[in-house]
Amino acid sequence: MKHLFMIMAVLLTAATAMSQKIKLNGYGAYVFDDGVDSYYDPNSYYDGKIQGGFQWGVGLEYMLQPSYGLELLYLRQDTKAPMDYYLAGVKHTDFDVAMNYIMVTGSRYFKPNAKINPYVGGMLGVALIDIDNPDNGNSSNATKFAWGIKGGANFQPTGKIGLKLQATLLSAVQGAGGGFYFGTGGVGTGLTTYSTVLQFALGGGVVVNLGK
Repeated sequence: MKHLFMIMAVLLTAATAMSQKIKLNGYGAYVFDDGVDSYYDPNSYYDGKIQGGFQWGVGLEYMLQPSYGLELLYLRQDTKAPMDYYLAGVKHTDFDVAMNYIMVTGSRYFKPNAKINPYVGGMLGVALIDIDNPDNGNSSNATKFAWGIKGGANFQPTGKIGLKLQATLLSAVQGAGGGFYFGTGGVGTGLTTYSTVLQFALGGGVVVNLGK
């Protein structure tokens, strides 16, 4: 929760300073499964997936122009990661995983004055990943470079409050700062891997124009 409190403090400060051109975006989406693996040799590997589930988030978007927006975005997913790994034989654990994304996103709007306003955009930032082993209570965390793309549409019949439909593709690059840690020694295998997490999500949310 400390990530959420930090993000909310930044968002509220920014909203007070620039409320005339700010949109408050709330997000909810379903994230699909993604496989992850690391193989060093037959005695040092893990193989499994990060399960799909509900992802929620909040963002503040500053409209540089009617057709261009810049957003500070926080997304979170709490899920499971069932893994097979080697520890004096093949073992299996369902790890608890929290995926936190802090992203700066840019959006290009195609019909800014219309009630249905489609958009596309890109995202850059970091993924903060917390991993817990329920078998022994050990935990680990990692900070990864993250990127993403998005597309969707805002539906705002009143101009003040509207709905959002959105598809996103988010990636946490494991090669940036080392690999994830599953398996031996509790949570960690100690392996460095250059595979990535690639998460596809479909969902929507609420859009609130904070300006007059």
